[in-house]
Formats: sequence, structure tokens, C-alpha cells
Amino acid sequence: MTDPTDIHHWRRLDGRITTSGQPSEEQLERIRDLGVAWVVNLGLHTHEKALPDEAATVTGLGMAYAHIPVDFQNPTPADLAAFYALMDRLEDQTVHVHCIANFRVSAFLYRYRVDRLGWDRSRARLDVDAIWRPDGPWVALIAD
Repeated sequence: MTDPTDIHHWRRLDGRITTSGQPSEEQLERIRDLGVAWVVNLGLHTHEKALPDEAATVTGLGMAYAHIPVDFQNPTPADLAAFYALMDRLEDQTVHVHCIANFRVSAFLYRYRVDRLGWDRSRARLDVDAIWRPDGPWVALIAD
């Protein structure tokens, strides 16, 4: 099966991790068909583009679900620490990480790659820069 590149800001980071903006229920089924075991959502359930009951949809498709709600206007070091802990725990799992537009996710995975995996900052930053230019509170959160 090929990657569902029609999902907003779809990215395949490696053989284990994919990311995107908010997938639809049908797109979640296609993500499952890629062999993804876990879906991690960093978006807020209250956002107008969020699915009505994403947890039930994901688990109904046979995948595990984790939600770390990150306020886009106020991302915190505690949010990032929760993400690190989850990704460390899922290090041997196939994971799809999403939010509404893949902004939160790209920033968090940038920091995860640098801080936890020891990646070079310029290499890790490529996926962020391909999607958006962080501003506001995101500048401080992902500062080198």
C-alpha cells in the first residue's frame, strides 16, 4: 500500500513514524493498512476539524490511541515532556502522530529527534521547515 499523501501535510519520517494534519475516519483506516499500531493526537478535541470521537474510531480500527492535548497558543515544556515519555515508550512501535495541521507535531518531533535521538539540528529541522515557520510561543519551545 502506498502512503496516503492526500492527507493534509502528510510526512513519512522513517519506516516507523508518519505524521500529518487531522486525518478523516477513512484516512485513519488507510493509515492502519500501512501497519500503524499507534495513533498519537496532539490536537485539541474541541477544534472544529477534530473527529467527534477519534479514540473510538482508532481503537475500533484495531490501533492503540494516545492523546496529548497541546494548546496551539500555549505549548508548554510539560506537553513536550509528556510527548517524550510516550515516544520513548513506543520506540519499537509503528506510530502515526498528528494534530490539526502537523505544526505541533513537526515542532515536537524536531525537539524529540534533537534531544532524545541526538540528531543534528539542521537535519531534524527539515520536516518543520517543509511545513511551516514557527512563530509566537513556538519559537521559544523549539529554540536551540
